[in-house]
Amino acid sequence: MAEEIRPFCEEGLVNALGGCCGTSPEHIAAIKAMASAYPPRQCHPVEPLMRLSGLEALNYEPNPQNMRSTFLKIGERCNVAGSRIFKKAIQEGNWDKAVQIAYSQVQAGADVLDINVDDGLIDGVPAMTRFINLLVTDPEISKVPFMIDSSKFAIVQAGLKASQGKCIANSISLKEGEEPFKQQARELMRHGAAVVVMAFDETGQAASAEDKVRMCKRAYDILVDQIGYNPQDIIFDPNILTIGTGLPEHNNYAVDFFTATSEIKRLCPGAKISGGVSNIAFGFRGNEPIRRAFHSAFLHHACKAGMDMGIVHAQQVQEDVYEKIDKELLQHVEDVLLNRREDATERMMNYAATIDPKSTPTNVCRLGQAPGAPAVKFSPKVNPVPADYEPLAPDADLPPVPEYKPYQEPLQKSPVFDEMHKLFSERIAYIDGAMGTMIQRYKLEEADFRADRYKDHPDELKGDNDILVLTRPDIIESIHIQYLESGADIIETNTFNGTSISQADYNLQAKNEVYDINFHAAKLAKGAVAKFLEQHPDQGPRFVAGAIGPTNKTLSVSPSVENPAFRGITYDEVVEAYYDQAVALYDGGVDLFMVETIFDTLNSKAAIYALEQFFEAKGVRIPVMISGT
Repeated sequence: MAEEIRPFCEEGLVNALGGCCGTSPEHIAAIKAMASAYPPRQCHPVEPLMRLSGLEALNYEPNPQNMRSTFLKIGERCNVAGSRIFKKAIQEGNWDKAVQIAYSQVQAGADVLDINVDDGLIDGVPAMTRFINLLVTDPEISKVPFMIDSSKFAIVQAGLKASQGKCIANSISLKEGEEPFKQQARELMRHGAAVVVMAFDETGQAASAEDKVRMCKRAYDILVDQIGYNPQDIIFDPNILTIGTGLPEHNNYAVDFFTATSEIKRLCPGAKISGGVSNIAFGFRGNEPIRRAFHSAFLHHACKAGMDMGIVHAQQVQEDVYEKIDKELLQHVEDVLLNRREDATERMMNYAATIDPKSTPTNVCRLGQAPGAPAVKFSPKVNPVPADYEPLAPDADLPPVPEYKPYQEPLQKSPVFDEMHKLFSERIAYIDGAMGTMIQRYKLEEADFRADRYKDHPDELKGDNDILVLTRPDIIESIHIQYLESGADIIETNTFNGTSISQADYNLQAKNEVYDINFHAAKLAKGAVAKFLEQHPDQGPRFVAGAIGPTNKTLSVSPSVENPAFRGITYDEVVEAYYDQAVALYDGGVDLFMVETIFDTLNSKAAIYALEQFFEAKGVRIPVMISGT
């Protein structure tokens, strides 16, 4: 086994090595003997990026010179407001059809799936949960990140609790004031989600460029300075509002969006810009060439201003390249889009009446033109735009960019952070191996598991290794010391199945039983470290990791083949179980938590969420390690 690991050490990839199922102190000693000759991997800077994930990672690296080339396409067809077919499927409970729409969006090139079930005839929380439960069972769909989209925060939470990867939560705003905004932001941080912030505040929706910038800048300051949100995970939606309505006060909406986008990106370093692109030409629904040309031209100018992503029809966005849009059509579109002339909307309406609404923006056909005939080229009209007029020119007198200081977390950090950082920087560290393998060597019987504490327990207990910290602590302590003597720097508590969920198999799920198991497991491991260091005072420090196992139930897979949307347990139940375990392990004195042997990333997310809740409640933070399989 040590030789199998050697290539990782040779490539300088390793900071810590340890064992898992089937390993013993002999394995750890052999691994240490092999790896001691190699230096550890040194800590390196991490490039600040927005990092999302489904089953696959999406690390967004914008190209400032050509934002259109890195634009993230957020598929709009799994949104009841963006697809009548999807809406009908959800209302009628036709889940196969709804899943097929999601699949087609990914196949069409969507980088992210927008999921919205907000409708008066749809019960949002169960609909969102059921739909995502179905999506995560299909790796061809769940490989992309999800944007959980709802105006109701409870539905956003439901979506996040069902999603395996790192999602985008869409959305929160200052509409109800700062305190609800902060509470929702903190909740989304516990889920690890990126967040869309709408340009709303207590006065209403931002329409002008000035209001968009002011509201987004205010939200950014709160999120970054007061909450500690990663700026890379903040996405502003400055409101793409409909133009070409005939109302003069709407004429500059697109220009206001472009202007606000560039200024928000300048004043809010790291933040992203998104929006629902179909809103821009809502009045032209049904006229394909015009509507799609508006979308293409809008994205062209918005991306030049710094727009990062948008809710779009993924396939059309790829087909309708700005440079290929019919020039006559584009001129009419941009007259409206850029508010270049007072009669732009009237001219567009007249022009729209002459073209086939089913043609495409790159192949415009006159009404009545025979299918397959060459596209009609309309004679250009005189456009009275001054040669030096530039509606998107930046203001010459912009305020300076504020100086932002790194967020100072209010939680007290354990000194173990510095101690472990020093250890990992100086040499490769070693973690213990399997507890179960070692326990098998003792050939224990039912009486060993019962002892006096459980002599009258009605269920068979043989096999419940975690309770041995209560009934045979001598054995568990001996195993800990054997691992310490073999060279382990970190030993794990005997609590792999120490949650109420796993202990329910033995009818020991009561809170007091779970607390005692985890508390005494931690005390036992700490005691073993103390005994070892008393005999070997020059071989410290040694650490105790509170082992938080995966439980025997999964949040991402149905136990029923006939019902893939069903789950045997809820996210909240898993969080509660992990939280209770963390409380007892911490009270027992663990130095860090080890979320281990994770085979379901959603279970891992639930564990991290529970630990974040625990740290906030305690006012302290200790290190967390995650072991995945």
